[in-house]
Amino acid sequence: MGEKDRVYHPPVRRELAGIEPYRPGKRASEVRLELGLERIIKLSSNESPFAPVKQARTAISAALKGLNRYPDGACHLLRQRLKVHTGSAYETLMVGNGSNELIRLLGQVVFEPGDEVIMATPSFVVYPLVASIMGARAIEVPLDKALAHDLDAIAKAVTSRTKLIFICNPNNPTGTVVSARDCRAFMESVPADVLVCFDEAYHEFVTDPAYGTALSLMEKHPNVIVLRTFSKIYGLAGARVGYGVAAPEIVAAVDKVREPFNVNLLGQIGAYYSLDSGPEIRRRASVNRAQRELVEAGLDRLGLVRAASQTNFVYFDPGMPAAEAFDKLKRQGIIVRAFRHGDHIRATLGSPQDNRQLTAALEAL
Repeated sequence: MGEKDRVYHPPVRRELAGIEPYRPGKRASEVRLELGLERIIKLSSNESPFAPVKQARTAISAALKGLNRYPDGACHLLRQRLKVHTGSAYETLMVGNGSNELIRLLGQVVFEPGDEVIMATPSFVVYPLVASIMGARAIEVPLDKALAHDLDAIAKAVTSRTKLIFICNPNNPTGTVVSARDCRAFMESVPADVLVCFDEAYHEFVTDPAYGTALSLMEKHPNVIVLRTFSKIYGLAGARVGYGVAAPEIVAAVDKVREPFNVNLLGQIGAYYSLDSGPEIRRRASVNRAQRELVEAGLDRLGLVRAASQTNFVYFDPGMPAAEAFDKLKRQGIIVRAFRHGDHIRATLGSPQDNRQLTAALEAL
């Protein structure tokens, strides 16, 4: 065998063999180059059509001259501000490079080979990915007929090897929620030594009065973890800042494995000043609700089956294979997200013009 015929086998962990890397939504520049279209509408990544709030933009601009210094490794000022915002104790707060990093860090400090991690399916694709990376087993429980979490089925899936349960509420990609009442009943059925992580990345968009944040569960159930992000309604997806609330022991463990300066300076400053913008955030939620209802009315008019979204995106059956719908919409300059686990597609709510064009494109199909 010659030198060119030899196959190099690097010493990579066995757990990575069957894992596919996370693939983000198709880039607008990529589609523009591929199809030669001038206007591309990217509705595949659940980004906000709103820029960061004015206070955050001003503070970020002023901080540019300080980029020669490392950021605050403990995110001290931001955690102090989050203490007020959430009503949580300082030692229960952790900040990450997006809530996505916090999910991975939780996996690093909690999962051991052979552990079981329960999650709904379909739900956020990072949950099973993190479980597999750490050698744990992902137990995926199908959503119910309303495309929402089946909490009874999840509770029944708990075994002596269950280490953590992910509840994405509102759920990505379906946009559905489980009520505060059902979450309280669910927590009563979960063993105290099983962690339950409520991922509330889309919390600020919810208008259903039956919904309630899991922060209210933490006093009685110290095994609850709540994750949030500044990437959605705050418009800071490019800055990568998320935060979590958990028992001090969990936060201390995460501190042991996170990068020393995991949240950049501009992200910390943008997040800090975003929390001063309550009226603007409420306005954005109101605009989002109105646009969501308009898009949903269009889907209903076309007879397309959809989930009951409480987020900034809609999840629906386009009436044809998802890959086919994705391709046809792309040729009209609209990028959505198609999923291999079913025939549904997910479309983020964009500007009013974007949303009108999406509805018109679906009518054209």
